[in-house]
Amino acid sequence: MHVHFDGTPDNKLPLLLAAFQYRFAGDVEAMARHLIDDVPHGWDELGTDLLDGAPAALRRSLTGGEDFPSRQIDMTNVICVGGPPDERTLVTQDGIGAEEWAYVLHPHGIEVIALQAYDRGPVVAWDTDPRSRVTANPSAWHPDTPAPVVAPRTAPRLGTAVSAPAPTPTSRKATRH
Repeated sequence: MHVHFDGTPDNKLPLLLAAFQYRFAGDVEAMARHLIDDVPHGWDELGTDLLDGAPAALRRSLTGGEDFPSRQIDMTNVICVGGPPDERTLVTQDGIGAEEWAYVLHPHGIEVIALQAYDRGPVVAWDTDPRSRVTANPSAWHPDTPAPVVAPRTAPRLGTAVSAPAPTPTSRKATRH
């Protein structure tokens, strides 16, 4: 299903992972129905409504606190030579046109394909932390290498100065000379 606005993995993968984990509660079939089957023509944009059920801190981390709805393509505002299509267009490897990225929903994870370079891509497991760092560099998404996804740090950085505990007051006897 075509998504018009900003389909790069650094933008879409965290949203899709969080949607799977929270809004769709791990049900890839329900997610596919919502994103693909129930959409007549495509998406202008996937929005923060896909984060329904996600913790507030995760929503803020992924969106910077912004809220915006998903919007389907409205064919009444699209000008097509010969009139609007009666059916949605099937996107295949043979007819990708200017598409740059594809996401394939599998039971075990989401396959990310850099379409201009490869015909398949690495799979990112569904339990991947949506806050992970993700690159949009197509050459990094080679199908025979691990996905270029780096989990967020949960522990303090090594080398971070840790302040020593404050000394406890000790009693001193005054010395007299």
